[in-house]
Amino acid sequence: MGDIDKIDIIRNAIDVLENIEFEYDGDSRVVEPHLLGYNQTGTLTLSAWQIFGRSGIGWRSFHVAKIISLQSTDQHFNGARPDYNPNDIAMDPIIHRIRQSRTSEY
Repeated sequence: MGDIDKIDIIRNAIDVLENIEFEYDGDSRVVEPHLLGYNQTGTLTLSAWQIFGRSGIGWRSFHVAKIISLQSTDQHFNGARPDYNPNDIAMDPIIHRIRQSRTSEY
């Protein structure tokens, strides 16, 4: 799967607030995708709230090129996490993000 296919899956998951799962650094992950953009070194990066994975629950950044076996889960989440920053200065440019109006109480 190429980066273009990954981008399409991630963008769709952000739009419909759907969890995605993938392998990253040899570990299975399930995340709530929030923001897709380029980090300060120019690497295409996904910012997501991890709900399953060896490194625990919380905010994680994933280089899209290192994501393998990406798929949607058909499980949805309620909206952006309370500490979500849709204008994260660590990402420039931002390609896609959860809209501000899609925030939720957790």
